Amino acid sequence: MTSAQNDDFEVPVLSGNPTPDERAEYVIMRLEQFIRDGRTLDEGMSFKKWQAMAKTEIVIAVAEAENSQKHDEINSQRVLFVAAAAMVTIGFWGTAVSFHNVGNMAAGIVCTIAGLVLLGTTGGWSLRKWNNRRQGRERRKRLGRIENLNKRIKRLETALEKEEEALEEILKKKRKIRSVTG
Repeated sequence: MTSAQNDDFEVPVLSGNPTPDERAEYVIMRLEQFIRDGRTLDEGMSFKKWQAMAKTEIVIAVAEAENSQKHDEINSQRVLFVAAAAMVTIGFWGTAVSFHNVGNMAAGIVCTIAGLVLLGTTGGWSLRKWNNRRQGRERRKRLGRIENLNKRIKRLETALEKEEEALEEILKKKRKIRSVTG
């Protein structure tokens, strides 16, 4: 591949609110760019390097999608919280003002109850959000332990392979000595 062909390659730019397909296409194009930019004339890019770059790009894409979703969720929670607070306020003052009129007082109590239900709903969202963050932290810890365990296993495999090679060498030498002496 010539340098001119490499310079012609352009990675698409994501729009303000990309769809999952656009995000996937973007990640694929970034990975292709890694391969194009990372290889030389006589050899390609190492798989480990490409794998690390791919993991980083996928993590970034997923994080951006989660942040976008969280932003939308926060805005809806704010709207519901304000609506709930308004309903509680209207219900309370409506009940207080119409204390002598039972019909109006019932409307005030209904507004108060509706506002409290909305407040409970937004509180439940906050509780679920906290629980999701907690579970995410635990997942990351487990994945870290798994990754650490995989690294330890690979080191042990390498050490065992070296030990096996050393033992095979010793066995060959002993066989050679037996054949010479025997």
